[in-house]
Amino acid sequence: MGLPLAITMGDASGVGPEIVLRSFVGGELDGGDGGGFVVYGDEAILRRGATLLGLDVRWDQLPIVDLGLLRAGDHHPGELDAAAGAAARAYVERATLDALAGRVAGIVTMPMNKQATQLTDPGFVGHTELIAALCGAPKVTMMLTNGSLAVTHVSTHCSLSEAIERVRVDRVLDVIDLTDEVLCRFLDHPRIAVCGLNPHAGEHGLFGSEDIDQIVPAIEAAVERGVDATGPHPADTVFHQAVHRQAFDAIVCMYHDQGHAPMKLLAFESAVNVTLGLPIVRTSVDHGTAFDIAWTGQAFTKSLQHALAYARKLVAH
Repeated sequence: MGLPLAITMGDASGVGPEIVLRSFVGGELDGGDGGGFVVYGDEAILRRGATLLGLDVRWDQLPIVDLGLLRAGDHHPGELDAAAGAAARAYVERATLDALAGRVAGIVTMPMNKQATQLTDPGFVGHTELIAALCGAPKVTMMLTNGSLAVTHVSTHCSLSEAIERVRVDRVLDVIDLTDEVLCRFLDHPRIAVCGLNPHAGEHGLFGSEDIDQIVPAIEAAVERGVDATGPHPADTVFHQAVHRQAFDAIVCMYHDQGHAPMKLLAFESAVNVTLGLPIVRTSVDHGTAFDIAWTGQAFTKSLQHALAYARKLVAH
């Protein structure tokens, strides 16, 4: 029997633990690979949530690493809560350390609320940055995938002005390399399109010099290493080419919304967030805490299935 995957339940006020419970009751968490899963969180919250939702949970069959940070009275569905934010961070930290120690095969994270976590950790930026720091991984990137197309990012959680500053040859090349490395686990010859930063990829310098000065040299360096990378491609057409003409397997985007907006249009309920460059496997659902519908039974659950399936795929390779 293989090691289980850790599922961090996320912010107790949001939809994360609700989705975990409903997925478990619906028989959606067992991938049939013998490895199974284990939930990292607070059992008191899960039990209270099950009561709220009227779920019949077989508690003896639900494996939980209970951190004991929150009690039933600490459960405030849909509300910004400092204790819940701090606990959500603790679940991720514990699961990451257990993955590094070889106690779990990898981690699948449910959503945290950045604002809630920042109430006790003002420097918190996001899951990706926290896990990378815990792993001591200097070069990471976020990948979104729906299985047939992958999108990676030169920058994610920062202002647009800072994102522009982060478009530098070394960083763009790192992201191309990370993208190629993970896709080579499944494809013999992945085709990678690299987006431009400016409209029309700069229009030969008419709309900015970053595409010529920073992105082109990175692509050339990647090609010299044997990577099938092309560009810079105008961001307004490259997704059409990838989706409707199957011209590319992955697209390297320069900032958060350049990649997230089209991928969420293509696969809002099925896209998986993967952190590349870590010594462990980490995937995540690609949605937030959804406080407005938390613990009402409305949140879709398929996202967790997809995140678990992709984590199992990465572990197998």
